[in-house]
Amino acid sequence: MTPPAPPGRVWAHVGQPFEPAAYDVLVIGAGRMGSAAALFLRQLAPEARLLLIEEGGLPNEDGATILAPGVWTLAGLPEAHHAAAHWTRGAAQTLGDVSWQARPHVTLHPTPGPGRLPVEEALREHPQSLALLDPAALPWAEVDPHAATYRPGSLALRAAQQAVALGADLLLNTRAALCGGGEVQLERLTVTNTHQIVTHETHRQGAPTVILAAGADAPHHAEHALGVHTRHARAYRQTPHLAAPSDDTSPVLRAAGLTLRPQHGAYTLIPPLHWRDPHGYQPAGGQLTGVPTGLRRETLEDLVAQMNALPVLASEALHLGRSLSDVPGAWLALPGGTPGGRPTFEPLDDHTWLLLGGPQADTLGLHTAYALASTLAQTLVAQTAEL
Repeated sequence: MTPPAPPGRVWAHVGQPFEPAAYDVLVIGAGRMGSAAALFLRQLAPEARLLLIEEGGLPNEDGATILAPGVWTLAGLPEAHHAAAHWTRGAAQTLGDVSWQARPHVTLHPTPGPGRLPVEEALREHPQSLALLDPAALPWAEVDPHAATYRPGSLALRAAQQAVALGADLLLNTRAALCGGGEVQLERLTVTNTHQIVTHETHRQGAPTVILAAGADAPHHAEHALGVHTRHARAYRQTPHLAAPSDDTSPVLRAAGLTLRPQHGAYTLIPPLHWRDPHGYQPAGGQLTGVPTGLRRETLEDLVAQMNALPVLASEALHLGRSLSDVPGAWLALPGGTPGGRPTFEPLDDHTWLLLGGPQADTLGLHTAYALASTLAQTLVAQTAEL
């Protein structure tokens, strides 16, 4: 019987000396997708030497994972993807405490249709939720009773911790740039006493396999460093706070693409994504009745359009902020360049694989990360067996 691998090493700051070593796999990005891929690879190819690299902490407070909705639901998902969704649900629940909370997902509609109930019936047990909307404007509801919410940031943390426990090494606060040929430049970052982030030292690290899981920045890295053009894109999404009361049983509400996600006794709003943001776009706050807000103009227009159907959006419960920094937001990858793109992976060259989550990572992300790990594991096992 082969003894379990010893835990991997963790370099959290520049005070811990790091020297390049022999690795079989480098994973760039320790968000939900990268951490999950690292964990699954350690499970499927336990002899492979793996280094997980993250530009920030764990989880990265500036990344999209920590601001992801964390809503698992089959609502709107084609039946062909239900098996992958259920696999993701099971995998998420086995990772440990990710604040998994079963709660209904209710999609609100202005017209009747197959599977839709009168909204008063659908929300009979949730009067607080019913009070957020105008039943005359949204009289019909479609309910997914098996939906749930969880914390994607906690999921990334648990996956990375378990990967390290199985022998993966973890390098934090390090910016990684592709150099081609399986080479990566590492910049170990530190903070000065004037709160500036600077490069403390640089290293070159190579490996036969590199997984680029850097979220919305990944397609640009692929094009800039490898000359590989992809169809993928990104969009800037904000998640404003709505100070309306919710509890552990409150359903997730969705209307015209806008999601009201119960969280911390209130709601987090997940606005719809309509299109990719063009290269070079810089988000800027819009104005409401001439007053500057922290919500980007496109998001503000969406919320204004829903104020009659969801009167709570026209109340003081909606936190608009005064500048962009007042409203949490992050760049989100759009697989395939569309807001409805599902998580995906693809080879970029003989050494590098691109792994993207995107808007549907809550429901399908872990299955995609596992599929990539499975694709790579057979080759990795064969390579390590030859050594």
